Amino acid sequence: MDEMAKFEGLEARRSAFFTKPRAAVSLMFLLNGFMVGCWAPKIPEFAERLQLTKFELGLMILVFGVGSLVMMPFAGAQIAVRGSRVVVRAFAVLLLPMILALTLAPNVWTAAVALFLFGGFIGAMDVAMNANAVSVEKTMRRAIMSSCHAFWSLGGLLGSAIGGLLISRWGVLGHAEASTVLAVLFLIIAWPMVLGDQPHPDEAKPKARLPMIPLPWLLGIVALFCMVPEGAVLDWSALYLGQEKGASVALSGFGFAAFSATMATMRFAGDFVRDWLGAVRTLRVCTVFAIVGMMMAALAPNAEIAILGFALCGIGISNMVPIAFSAAGNIPGLQPGIGISVVTTLGYSGMLVAPSAIGFAAEHVGFSPVLMALPALLLVVLALSSLARYADGIGESEH
Repeated sequence: MDEMAKFEGLEARRSAFFTKPRAAVSLMFLLNGFMVGCWAPKIPEFAERLQLTKFELGLMILVFGVGSLVMMPFAGAQIAVRGSRVVVRAFAVLLLPMILALTLAPNVWTAAVALFLFGGFIGAMDVAMNANAVSVEKTMRRAIMSSCHAFWSLGGLLGSAIGGLLISRWGVLGHAEASTVLAVLFLIIAWPMVLGDQPHPDEAKPKARLPMIPLPWLLGIVALFCMVPEGAVLDWSALYLGQEKGASVALSGFGFAAFSATMATMRFAGDFVRDWLGAVRTLRVCTVFAIVGMMMAALAPNAEIAILGFALCGIGISNMVPIAFSAAGNIPGLQPGIGISVVTTLGYSGMLVAPSAIGFAAEHVGFSPVLMALPALLLVVLALSSLARYADGIGESEH
């Protein structure tokens, strides 16, 4: 009887671990990351087709970031009224044709509109799928957020890894068509399983008051300085490898692919690593990996060594942002939603907007010196790493 009870308990835990809503929200993260990954290897061709300088391409990428920052609050308001299932489905559908739109854009102005919408739909879907993941966590009574973000990285890996290969074999239009078909398949599978949650109109009210204590803002700086290098690898690694390291079209897409591969792997392992080392030590180890990886990529004598550097950087960046988000939700005396909203806004603004400044700087000095400067931001993260203790709930005992 004892053996039977153990077996039944194991089966119950296993069935609780694998649920349809969890599979659906994981697929939504995968789809979102896949679309971003498909964009990364297209950037060099996009710039060449529209005859953009590095500075002008930086402005175009800024348009992508502005689109996201404009649409994120709109998505939050819609979630409060309609629930996350409706919103995540709607923006996933709107996102599907955007790789084709960017491929077919005939001039700079239509490309700018397409990039604004692409960034907007990516950002809005990001908010909605994170909200849906929170609802799934509540129904399952277990944390799944880290693995959801791992699926986003996995999607980025898939999109960027196949992107360069498809472009070199089938051309940019063939790549756009194939990636769109794959994205549609992801959404069709996820669609009927997405968890239906109730709207929460009161949740937006506490966010109207900004916190007056410095702690959430300092954690926001941690997230910001972690996500600037991530945005740099996403938007500029393919161009850097192609223009300054002589990589082929197929090889240039593997910079972000290697970064995404190591990031996804370490995010799947993130909960175990944090339990083993603690949040503070995990953040410090990750930051050192990110610094070493970025310096290796910047000083690499060839594309292969640079790709290895980006892979090491992915190991580092992987769990830095989740730790910052987790710490923000455990600040004593502050509602979790307020702390997290400050940190996520600052963090995502860094990933979305800062790459345009990188493009401006690279126009004058090249990518290598710019990549060498990014570890200075990570040194600030290292200096603030003791704040990660709140991710372990230690801060509660201090009040």
